[in-house]
Amino acid sequence: MENTKKLKIYLGISYVILISTFLYYFFSKFSLQELSSYDFIKNNVDYFSNLKSKNYFTLIVIFFLFVVIWVLLLGFGSPVALASGFIFGKWIGTILIAISLSIGSLLLYIITIFFFKDLVHQKLGNRMIFLKELFNKNEFLYFLIYRFVGGVPFFIANTLPVIFNVKLKNYFLGTLIGMIPQLFIMVSIGSGLEKIIDANTTPPSFFEIILSKDIYLPLIAFLLIVIISVFLKKKLYK
Repeated sequence: MENTKKLKIYLGISYVILISTFLYYFFSKFSLQELSSYDFIKNNVDYFSNLKSKNYFTLIVIFFLFVVIWVLLLGFGSPVALASGFIFGKWIGTILIAISLSIGSLLLYIITIFFFKDLVHQKLGNRMIFLKELFNKNEFLYFLIYRFVGGVPFFIANTLPVIFNVKLKNYFLGTLIGMIPQLFIMVSIGSGLEKIIDANTTPPSFFEIILSKDIYLPLIAFLLIVIISVFLKKKLYK
C-alpha cells in the first residue's frame, strides 16, 4: 500500500514536470502574439502542405505517436481531432485520429487497471452500481453507447470503465467505433478551416467561416449528435 502511494506521487510529479517542460520549450519558441496571428497560421498551413508532399508517412507516424502520448498525459480529444482534419483532411484524418485516440485510451485504461483501480472503485464505485448491472448484461453494447454519448472529460471517460471491468478487446473496439461519429465531425471542421485559410490571404470574418458549408454542415451534424446523445443518456439512466 505504501509503495502504491509513493508510485502515485512519483507519477504525479513526473506528469507535472513533463507538462511544464513542454510548455516552457513551446513558449520559448513562440509567443502568444505569434500563435494568434493569421500570418503564423497561414504559414503553418503551407508548412504542413509541403511536409505532406515530401514526408507523408513520416508525418503520419509522428502525429500518431504525439496523439498517443497526448492521451497518456490526460489531454482532451477535440484539439487533436481538429488538428488531424487540419493537417490530413477529412477521411485520412478521421481514420488516423480514431485509431490513435483508441490506442492511447487503451494504454491509459491498462495503466489505470494496474495502478489506480482501487482508487477509482473507492471514489466512484458505489455511484455506478446500476451501470455495472447494464454492463454485465451486454458489455460491448453498453460500452459502445457509453463512448458515443460522452458527456464527461475525455481522460475520465478513458479511466472510468475500470469500475465495469471492461475487457480490453471490447474497450478498444467500443472506443474506436463509438467515437467515430463525433471524431468525423470534429475532423471535418478542422479540414474546413484548413480550406478556408488556404483560400484566403487575409483573415476571413466570423460570418464567412460560419457560412462556409465545410463548417456549418459539420456543426449541424454535431448538434444532431448532441440531441441523440441526450436522448440515449436519458434512456440509459431511466
